[in-house]
Amino acid sequence: MDGTLDHTMIRVADLEESLDWYGTHLDYEEKDRYEGDGFTIVYMGPEEMHEEGALLELTHNEGGDDLEMGDAWGHIAVRVPEDELQESYDELMEGGVDDYRDPESCGNRYAFVKDPDGHEIEIVKRDYGEKWSIDHTMIRVEDADEALGFWNRKFEYEETGRWESDTFANYFVKPRGASKEAMAVELTYNYDGRTYDLGDAWGHLCVRVDDLHEDWDQLMEREAEDYRDPESCDDLYAFTKDPDGHEIELIERDPDAESLFPF
Repeated sequence: MDGTLDHTMIRVADLEESLDWYGTHLDYEEKDRYEGDGFTIVYMGPEEMHEEGALLELTHNEGGDDLEMGDAWGHIAVRVPEDELQESYDELMEGGVDDYRDPESCGNRYAFVKDPDGHEIEIVKRDYGEKWSIDHTMIRVEDADEALGFWNRKFEYEETGRWESDTFANYFVKPRGASKEAMAVELTYNYDGRTYDLGDAWGHLCVRVDDLHEDWDQLMEREAEDYRDPESCDDLYAFTKDPDGHEIELIERDPDAESLFPF
């Protein structure tokens, strides 16, 4: 199993508005799109993509204007150079992005903005990766031990960082041997025992695999949830779920294919 995080999917109410927002403010370009029956999927990302870099998938469903954000979904984080956090935030403000959490309010360590649908986007300082490339996707979990065990046992991910406070902890996981430019999963665990609502505004994480059927069978041997197997997805992709119900897609990538979609 390759295990690289291929993309993170969010749902949007107005596709053209979202395409314009990400294109204008984060300099993302459209990489590919698929027009389905009642829905459209668009892959976006920086012009220069690292081979292990993650895409952003925007999904728009016809009539899907009323999206429930939920609180189990946290945010995506995008990178800016170490010395450009304030400058980058000011650039977004000048471009008309709403002021949400500026660098000063976050101890000048990071900042946050929101896209047109209210998806939170963290801005983090990194000395690697293209500006605005995706650094990590944060999801909230109800049992940290169970969540860490899931990613380690099912996908062979390893913990690459953690930050613990008096009330919560953040754990970062990636495939073993992943590059710095690869997207991580941030697992946020609050110590107070709260539960979360998944909502429908966030869709899934996607893991790139070497062989869809072989890797799916391996996941089943490791007791992953049999949610949508390859056969039910026309042998093009598959889905499992983590212990908190977050959906995880499995997909093969042919680097020589004309389309990013396995259709």
